[in-house]
Amino acid sequence: MIYAITGIALMPGFMLAVYVFMMQAKFGKAADGARLELIKNSPNFKNGSFQNLSPTPSFTEGANFVSVLKEFLFKKNKRVKPTNELPSKKTDLHNLSPDKDVLVWFGHSSYFMQIDGKRILVDPVFSGSASPVTGTARSFKGSDAYCSADIPEIDFLFITHDHWDHLDYETILKIRPKARQVICSLGVGAHLEYWGYDKNKIVEMNWHQQVTLDKKFVVNTVPSRHFSGRKLKRNQTVWSSFAVKTPTMNVFIGGDSGYDSHFKDAGTKFGPFDLAILECGQYDKSWKYIHMMPEETVQAAKDLKAENLLAVHWGKFALANHNWDDPVKRVTAASIKEGQRLWTPIIGEVISLKEPGQKFSSWWEGVNELIG
Repeated sequence: MIYAITGIALMPGFMLAVYVFMMQAKFGKAADGARLELIKNSPNFKNGSFQNLSPTPSFTEGANFVSVLKEFLFKKNKRVKPTNELPSKKTDLHNLSPDKDVLVWFGHSSYFMQIDGKRILVDPVFSGSASPVTGTARSFKGSDAYCSADIPEIDFLFITHDHWDHLDYETILKIRPKARQVICSLGVGAHLEYWGYDKNKIVEMNWHQQVTLDKKFVVNTVPSRHFSGRKLKRNQTVWSSFAVKTPTMNVFIGGDSGYDSHFKDAGTKFGPFDLAILECGQYDKSWKYIHMMPEETVQAAKDLKAENLLAVHWGKFALANHNWDDPVKRVTAASIKEGQRLWTPIIGEVISLKEPGQKFSSWWEGVNELIG
């Protein structure tokens, strides 16, 4: 009885601590005013939250939060992580020749592109963490070869959705003076404005919308199959992919997504693509509807009619139960089987977007140990 009474007595203090913690600026801000009205009138906003095109439960049939947590904490077969620093290459992005069309991957879902003289940055995370809780979801050693200071002025900053491994508060603050224009999913602009971004520089888009940026850069938003949220209440902002048509290229910037028919729809409507950048990591049988398996990543690239595939969302954080290198091993095998050209660069390696035939090493081999 004494334990129950003590627990009840401590509960208000615990709840207050949680409330104070979640009031920190890094959690962002909910939409209000005209933005909230726009959200409420969105065709994909129903019953108080944004919805996927297909029914999308958070967990697969037979799984739930308790079973997933139990497996994550007490799984008999330990996950494998890198044992030493991951290999990386460092390029002076500030002094890239403007006539070079290149891509540089920073690990996970962060990457830089320079196409037709425009500099593009997608979902930058340079803080070394994918969590609001200090000391958790830390990046692998060697995966932080680049920091915010290494990023030059950016013409177009793309934010696919507001999860912590895609919208990093520390990074977003540091690159704010460098971002000339931000293209983000509907609702995410509330976070950015709260963090000091000029609302006139923010292009906020819902699914199935189009905007023409400077010099014929045309962006179309494509649905993804996922969810959003930085606090306890989910799906108050949109999660998206972007079909980006430049004067000379057609690129699919994929956000997080489970596999579904929207890839084929996008391939029919906006393809073929010179390059599709798609997630292939942090998957699990227990949440297969919100993250693709690597084999599905390859199928999605084929649905998009993509000449080249860059598989991301791996190589920096351990956010699922699979070994850190399982995503690249499986997506490589599937690409070979399906005849899909796959790019597997080292973090920081410069990929030439206009010169086909670049070779990539199996750099992930031989750098493993068990997570205790």
